[in-house]
Amino acid sequence: MKTKDYLNKIIQGDCLETMKSFDDESVDLVVTSPPYDGLRNYKGYSFDFEGIVKELFRVTKQGGVVVWVIGDATIEGSETGTSFKQALYFKEVGFNLHDTMIFNKRNPIPQIYRKRYNNQFEYMFVFSKGVVKTHNPIMVDCLHAGLQLNGTTYKNYSKNVQERGKMAKPVKSQKIKGNIWEYVVGKNKEDQEAKGHPAPFPCELAQDHILSWSNEGDVVLDPMCGSGTTCKMAKRLGRHYIGLDVSAEYCKIAEERLKMENNLNLWTAKDLNKSDELKQPIFLGNSKKIV
Repeated sequence: MKTKDYLNKIIQGDCLETMKSFDDESVDLVVTSPPYDGLRNYKGYSFDFEGIVKELFRVTKQGGVVVWVIGDATIEGSETGTSFKQALYFKEVGFNLHDTMIFNKRNPIPQIYRKRYNNQFEYMFVFSKGVVKTHNPIMVDCLHAGLQLNGTTYKNYSKNVQERGKMAKPVKSQKIKGNIWEYVVGKNKEDQEAKGHPAPFPCELAQDHILSWSNEGDVVLDPMCGSGTTCKMAKRLGRHYIGLDVSAEYCKIAEERLKMENNLNLWTAKDLNKSDELKQPIFLGNSKKIV
């Protein structure tokens, strides 16, 4: 089988073995979150991290991106550092560490660790195979939009004098969003569709990465798709998706969520908390499980 044979399907099975049948450089974007540090219950299944990273490097196109959402467990008072170890291995295999982003949780689970602050974030490592080909930056409103600011005062240390520069241009209405992204976890209606999975990430998180690093018609892979959030949003945004997971239970949840997308005829960016100027047709692919 080739990569095209897996398009728009949820496949139950070992992701490493399945990816071995993919064509070289056939995936535009990967958005996934591995079962790190035993914090997710996969019924005893342990994944071959190094093997998966090597296969991801092989199947990712030049200029393609891998978004790896991960955190660290705290064991006997010390964080494992798994996230950093994995990031360094991605670089060792040949990926560039394009950006280290933060997934900040507005409603973190209270923790009982003593003498430390409550953890409320995970890392979103953005790896690229070579120079990033696609970046559609998300824009946000500027706080001082339209204001005519005075020139900046600076000091010329060689002459020990202070001078004021030229008048600055009016502040633009929008700017590129920063790399700390904040989301509510598990409270939105769409996110609650995945309540059978122990740790789904928000639909909006998957949406924002898919919009940022891919275009319509691109192939988006989630090799550990769990409840199918990445696949669901890829389908909605007009991308081809491939979802792999070892759990039959989670694959069933993913399939049910994808079936719900068939009832939608049109999505607007307003529906996804974006500008209501953008309208795109939904891509209606078939969701099937291959046994």
